[in-house]
Amino acid sequence: MELKILALLYGMNTKNIRGDIFGGITAAVSALPLALAFGEQALGSGGAIYGLYGAIITGFLAALFGGTPAQVTGPTGPMSVTVNNVRAALLTAGIGSQMQQLGIPPGEQLKFLLPALMAAVVVGGLFQILFGLLKLGKYITLVPYSVISGFMSGIGFIIIAISIGPLIGVDTSGPGGASGALFRLFETVTAFDFKLNLVVCGISIMTAGVLFFTPKKISQWIPSPLLALILVTTISLVFFQGADIPRIEFDASSDIGIQLTDFNKLGEVTDNFNIKYTQLIVQTGLILAVLGAIDSLLTSLVADNISETRHNSDRELIGQGIGNAVSGLFQGLPGAGATMRTVINVKSGGKTPISGMSHSIVLLLVLYGAGGAATTIPNAVLSAILIKVGLDIVDWRFLLRAHRLSLKTATVMWGVLLLTVFWGLIEAVLVGVFVANLLTIDSITQSQLADMDADLPLDDSQVITGDSSLPDDEKALLEKCSGEVMLFRLKGPLSFGAAKGITERMMLIRNYKVLILDITEVPRLGVTATLAIEDMVHEAQANSRKAFVVVTNNRVKSRLNKFGIKGIINSRKEALEVANSIISN
Repeated sequence: MELKILALLYGMNTKNIRGDIFGGITAAVSALPLALAFGEQALGSGGAIYGLYGAIITGFLAALFGGTPAQVTGPTGPMSVTVNNVRAALLTAGIGSQMQQLGIPPGEQLKFLLPALMAAVVVGGLFQILFGLLKLGKYITLVPYSVISGFMSGIGFIIIAISIGPLIGVDTSGPGGASGALFRLFETVTAFDFKLNLVVCGISIMTAGVLFFTPKKISQWIPSPLLALILVTTISLVFFQGADIPRIEFDASSDIGIQLTDFNKLGEVTDNFNIKYTQLIVQTGLILAVLGAIDSLLTSLVADNISETRHNSDRELIGQGIGNAVSGLFQGLPGAGATMRTVINVKSGGKTPISGMSHSIVLLLVLYGAGGAATTIPNAVLSAILIKVGLDIVDWRFLLRAHRLSLKTATVMWGVLLLTVFWGLIEAVLVGVFVANLLTIDSITQSQLADMDADLPLDDSQVITGDSSLPDDEKALLEKCSGEVMLFRLKGPLSFGAAKGITERMMLIRNYKVLILDITEVPRLGVTATLAIEDMVHEAQANSRKAFVVVTNNRVKSRLNKFGIKGIINSRKEALEVANSIISN
């Protein structure tokens, strides 16, 4: 009864409560091992529990105040990598040496670093709220796909690089990010007295086996990361109890449970919190806000497509900001919309914010009911899970085919990837967006100059079911289709900005038997628009619909052929005739 009243107060649809609760429970089962793993990666030894705090707080508040009904929020790869980077930056900036002077042992250092890190999380949340209030949501998703692909792949490689050491029992934590971790791994492994921890390697191999080879019938009921966590941890306790196995650690000086961040400790190790640390915290907060916004709004587009809804970008930013600001106040990692957890939630029946809130309540019960058991989990298990996450984040589909579309596109994507891994996250995105926009402007300018004598207005995409601009014979064919054909016409040079309009209309395909995508008046396709067209054709085929792409421009046709898009037809009339024959049969 209380849940229904709460839902009504916030304008939520209560007719799907059973599906929302089941979706939330299923998403929580998937989120538990990832929250612990991201916490350990972001904060190092002793940090796993703070990932769980973040999943609980951001998941509940972002669902309650956000603008994407079925989205599940929690710690993600980009956010945990950013926190890990700022932790290393704080140590390099002088906090590490000050803690040594104060005689703080390594096992308690996180307790003193935590206030500065959480201050950055709070600042990031406040920036996201500001983005939402300024209505910047619609601009954040206008990022070229080549930049997004390179950035996300770079994040994947960073996660893998940081996780390789613990996978074989080597502590590679410290400054320098991915390159620093790999250097410390190489230095340790090549040392004369190095001995491989065979037990830890065995645990890693067992975990990888469960992650990669669990039958689909089993993983549908229990996600492979959770299965690996339970199964391999149990084996390590039963058969390798006396072995030297690094396991999750918690701060021994505090109880397991969500507590307020003690910001008074900032002055103990930061020279009364001087301007140097203030700048670092504000800068990191801005990075967290931007990355979290991009991550969340891209997941919102995915959620729209699979749930047949439409999100509110600005409200989603405000909800994410509230979740992250409060998470920082209560020692939780920052979060963002998590794609796989959102997909699992929707496919399990979740449709409204109640599902995201239920996911957090389940994790809260786990925290207070079995939180102490997390100290038995081997670090190698979490590292193997993170490597699987890193491999999944890498955009292999585009990474291996970008050169087939455009050398310029491949250069931007690989450039952003390398900058992300070896320089910085926000710097990589800014440089990538700048270069990609320059290339796009150049392409559009060339196209407009080449076709100056043609009438090619840059108007919006539109769905046409009886347009007077069609010739009479084509209009008659369209009318004979009895509303079973979706004729989608695009005009003018299409860059990454047009892809959003295509993506937003993908859900409409399910209402028709035949999709005809008419791009006869498109002289040039951007990479992101090409991928959006490919997704639209795949969406139609996945729903047992026929899809045809009408192309007359040889340059556009060549690009579609290179990318393997099927169903290309040379004229709109021919496509309408084929559609009529399909419908009549």
